[in-house]
Amino acid sequence: MYKELEKFKVTNSFTFTVEDSLEQACNAPDGAGIFVVYAVEGNEKELIMVGSTGTVQNDGTLKSKNGGLYDKIVNGHQFAKTGRKYSWSAQMKLENIEALEVTWYETFNADVKAIPTTVEGQVLQNFLDENGRLPRWNVAF
Repeated sequence: MYKELEKFKVTNSFTFTVEDSLEQACNAPDGAGIFVVYAVEGNEKELIMVGSTGTVQNDGTLKSKNGGLYDKIVNGHQFAKTGRKYSWSAQMKLENIEALEVTWYETFNADVKAIPTTVEGQVLQNFLDENGRLPRWNVAF
């Protein structure tokens, strides 16, 4: 786990396989924050994507899309430009990925005020520093 994520206490994870419904598997709340996606092969895990949702306004309040983290994970567009509830299974089949482990962190709430895209950027920067590239499912940042 990246050290930037240790301070966030509202966190959980779920596993997703091609046989699962992402809508049912996802246990993320409607809050704002980031999610980290790992490809799982046996005992090995590879970070393949980092995403976030929620925008902080100039008055310090949060502007969150309806559904927050849950909606971003399940319905966010990726690959075929359809919701992840469809595209993740298809991409997993293409890449022969056994399962995904998705860990989410609520980064902006009553107790902590970290801008989701800033935390996402920190995790991606660390990955870039260590690997010379972004995670394979992150097209750009």
